[in-house]
Amino acid sequence: MHIAVTGGTGFIGSKVTESLIKQGHHIYVLTRSPDKHENTEQITYVGWLKETYKPETELPNLDAIINLAGDSLFGYWTETKKQRIIDSRIQATENAVALIEKLDQKPSVFINASAIGFYGTSDTETFTENTTTPGNDFLAEVTSQWEQTAKKANELGVRTVFTRFGIVLGKEGALPMMALPFKMFAGGKVGTGEQWMSWVHVDDVVEMIKFSLHHSNVEGALNVTAPNPVRNKAFSKTLARVLGRPYWLPAPAFAMKTILGEMSLLVLEGQCVKPNKATESGYTFLYPELTEALREIYLQKTH
Repeated sequence: MHIAVTGGTGFIGSKVTESLIKQGHHIYVLTRSPDKHENTEQITYVGWLKETYKPETELPNLDAIINLAGDSLFGYWTETKKQRIIDSRIQATENAVALIEKLDQKPSVFINASAIGFYGTSDTETFTENTTTPGNDFLAEVTSQWEQTAKKANELGVRTVFTRFGIVLGKEGALPMMALPFKMFAGGKVGTGEQWMSWVHVDDVVEMIKFSLHHSNVEGALNVTAPNPVRNKAFSKTLARVLGRPYWLPAPAFAMKTILGEMSLLVLEGQCVKPNKATESGYTFLYPELTEALREIYLQKTH
């Protein structure tokens, strides 16, 4: 298959690219800086998001486009940072849809990154893909706009999937920051510890994106989360146990709000999200349980 990937050099994108290459596919990484990378037998770097670049003239007939581009959520949420979080996602998605429009032969599927932030936060509700009303906080607003933009690909006759990522666990991303206090023997629950954490191992993220590529019945929202979300206090205890460190020093909510500002929403509040569409479509999780996911990341053990 010929597959275009945006955000192909990031944490998730690089793993998706690597996995698809192993299966013999040719990947076209859409990037602002194609000159900084060297093409290989199976990867071609193609310029985009600048007026001088015309990716539609450089690409073959594509089977799929995977859009994983977007500014990191990490960092103090000033008004400028928040605008960058929104703009980077909307612009990349608009450009991906515009590219589809320009292609003579449309890809059969457009997989667009999204996030479980769509649902808003709750300590009591469980969210599935059947929940269609977004929450009312900043992240819900961002993801709602993001998905609305991606839906335009659907109007062009292209099957469109919104992969709503949970907390992705791997050697990069959020986990190293979450593990740092434990490694320094100062870890514990965050805030009340009652907030839900809908996590997923990065290998399952890769496999669920590939599952979306090959299963034409998968369309619209797809929760990319493990089937067993846990509350923060359970997550923290499990992480401490896997790292062989104590679980004892809670991080109070007021301290997190002082240090992180509005971004504290990411750690103090959460949502219980179930991947119903994936399981009903026949996807089998590599890491359905948190302990084995963390053991694989830190100890390279799955049993």
